[in-house]
Parts: sequence; C-alpha cells; structure tokens
Amino acid sequence: MIKASRSRTFGWAAAVTTLNVAVASGFAVVGVVSPALILAPGQTASPATAVFAMYAGARTLPLAVFVAAAIARRSTPALLLLGALAGVIQILDAVVGWYEHDLGKTAGPLLIAALQFATLIGLRGESRQGSHYT
Repeated sequence: MIKASRSRTFGWAAAVTTLNVAVASGFAVVGVVSPALILAPGQTASPATAVFAMYAGARTLPLAVFVAAAIARRSTPALLLLGALAGVIQILDAVVGWYEHDLGKTAGPLLIAALQFATLIGLRGESRQGSHYT
C-alpha cells in the first residue's frame, strides 16, 4: 500500500512537471514559428522576437529532456530538483506577465507553479518516509 502511494505521488509530480516543461517549451517553439502569437496585444513581431524565442527554447527544451530522463529513471531527487527549477521559472514568467499587464500570462504561470510546488511537497514528504527512488 505504501509503495503504491509513493508510486502515485511520483506519478502526479511527474505529470505536473511534464505539463510545466511542455507548456514552457511550447511557448518557445511557437515564438520561433509564429512570433506574433506570443506578443502582447498591439505589439508587432520583429526578427529579434524570434531570436529571443530561440534563447527561451535553448533553456526550456534541454530542461524538458532532463525531466523526461528523470521520470524514465524514476529518480525522485532529480525530479524534485528539476521540478523546483521549472516551478521557479513559471513564477518568473508570471512576473513578466504582470509587467506586461497580461492576466493570462500572469495567472497561468502562477497556477502551474502552485500545482508544481504542491506536488513536489507531497513527493518530498513521501520520499522522507521511505527510501528514495534513484
């Protein structure tokens, strides 16, 4: 029963972290393919917009690969670290959304960050009760 609970907690943390990095990676890819879609209303895309999106992709796509590897290995310590990093990135994205006065780009990242940290807290609590997945 305890092992099943740990497996379920790891599964939730893995799902939320995957959602988190998929959303971040998706925005980076959309920014490269169609930069106008990621801009605030009234702004126009320029070549610099696509370059900026490439920089975002250069950070989020490797994070997604490492998250996938941590999940495949069922590594709780790695998932805790990478999930925390992904959660902090979402909080910083919310700050950017707030700066742009864009409710969707503020509330969305805050919701994902809240889900991220809630699942990580649960995973951390369960990993302290038993052995770590490595």
